[in-house]
Amino acid sequence: MTPRTEQQPQMSVEEFEELERHAPETVRLEFVQGKVQVKPVTDGNHDQIIAWLQRLCMQHRPELWLYGDRGMKVEQYRNGRARPDGVLAPFGFLEGHGDWSDAADVLMAVEVTSHDSDTRQRDRVEKPDGYAAAGIPVYLLIDRDDCSVVVYNQPENGRYRHEEKLPFGASIKLPDPVGFTLDTEPLKKLAD
Repeated sequence: MTPRTEQQPQMSVEEFEELERHAPETVRLEFVQGKVQVKPVTDGNHDQIIAWLQRLCMQHRPELWLYGDRGMKVEQYRNGRARPDGVLAPFGFLEGHGDWSDAADVLMAVEVTSHDSDTRQRDRVEKPDGYAAAGIPVYLLIDRDDCSVVVYNQPENGRYRHEEKLPFGASIKLPDPVGFTLDTEPLKKLAD
């Protein structure tokens, strides 16, 4: 494992939150590993994948909801801020929350890759570390670039200890506390 190198954040979390509040609707900002990042606006297939996953979560775990594009506090050591494409949590999780929710009750974070140059670093490296550092038990990455699904789990010391990667079309078990199996065949037609 490569040791982490500490670098100074570009700004304080308070400065980031102020910047994010005033950003135009066409721009989605995140603050991960001490850097401000622009998250691309989603396309139709991306949104359809989230809708497909919401339906499956509701069928298998009706007491939960997959909240889309929710502001989350991640990376406890840096006070990071991310907007996962989805977070699975108990229904009612958002009551009383402001713009940024703590990850305490989140069972799973979900990202669907966008077709942009930063997706490799953001979704495959920085987000797993941020979500693990926040203690989110499961991170589901739907990778449209290489048509695969990756499930990360067992967060410990800011990293996920276990990762399983399967191609679109395979069935993949979402481990506890999520606890159901995804048939990823429908993702084949949504890869673009």
